[in-house]
Amino acid sequence: MNPQAMLAFARGPFFNVAITFFIAGMLYRIANVIFLGWSKDLSKPRGSKGLGVVKSFLRGGLILPFFPREKKAFVNNPITYLAGGLFHLSLFIVVILGAAHMLAWKSLLGFGWWTLPLPIVDFMAAVGIIAMVMLLINRLNHPVLKRLSGAAEFFNWFLVFVPMVTGYMMTHHMFLPYENLFALHMVSINILLIWIPLSRISHFVFYFFSRTIHGVEWGKRGTMP
Repeated sequence: MNPQAMLAFARGPFFNVAITFFIAGMLYRIANVIFLGWSKDLSKPRGSKGLGVVKSFLRGGLILPFFPREKKAFVNNPITYLAGGLFHLSLFIVVILGAAHMLAWKSLLGFGWWTLPLPIVDFMAAVGIIAMVMLLINRLNHPVLKRLSGAAEFFNWFLVFVPMVTGYMMTHHMFLPYENLFALHMVSINILLIWIPLSRISHFVFYFFSRTIHGVEWGKRGTMP
């Protein structure tokens, strides 16, 4: 299959299958979480549950996104938190606030939004790639992470890394013809979309559930998250 045909397949039938599987798979997993229910609260709340949720998201997403609550945890493994935070920030900027990806979202959703200038998005893409390499090196060398890491963790890393690298190479027309890079980029994205509902990468959705639950519990007890 030549690059043009591969690109047409990746952007057409393969993408349609991948995005359908992704949506169906994530809806199934979210439904499973929702149907677990919420245990009945028999104790009298000492504070506002709603305020606890707000504080939880502010702390986790805006105020201290790169630092754990326990200072010792950061000191023992700063690369995990700093590189991990930079990676997630770069991924958000590239995928949501990059013009090329916004246009892709617009084709799916029917509306677009404001984006950042290309030099900023390009810089953050490079930061994300470097952060992922640092995270891999840290995982291979950290005594605890090395024991906790198996084939699934490295496979997850690879499936996220390839779209980031091929996207960066496309922007800079590096090494291969643009059509080849575009085809590789789309194929890797489609494989990632299919894999996400089956893996721990889906945590980006369940993060909001956990933050909400923690916020409710903190608010109920009148404690600061």
